[in-house]
Amino acid sequence: MSRSRPTYIALLVVTIAAGLASRDWDAALPAFISLYAGDTLWASMVVWLLAIVWPRASTARLASVALAIAVADELSQLYHAEWIDGIRATRLAALVLGQGFLWSDLVCYAAGVSLAAGVDWWLLRRPAIQ
Repeated sequence: MSRSRPTYIALLVVTIAAGLASRDWDAALPAFISLYAGDTLWASMVVWLLAIVWPRASTARLASVALAIAVADELSQLYHAEWIDGIRATRLAALVLGQGFLWSDLVCYAAGVSLAAGVDWWLLRRPAIQ
């Protein structure tokens, strides 16, 4: 079992683009999508990154590590000190680290990891194109 890095890089790029679009065009999207798509896609992005770095890992291992990273990231948002809040004030850090703890983000992360794990599982089991 090995993953095609170009495929996962493409998934990563598309996921990042969709996540940024969900933030930039939130007014044009249904409220449910604008509220939860970014966090769901962020967690999927973590799975794709791990798959690129760790192409021989099982889907379950990728999903477990991605979910642990996502939960750790969300829990880190409970910590507020001037230095970290200053970093989080930049757009890039806010996208990566978040800004404030929300229980709903944990649900989004679980959904995003599950979605990406399902896609990963399917990609690994589909017949090879000859």
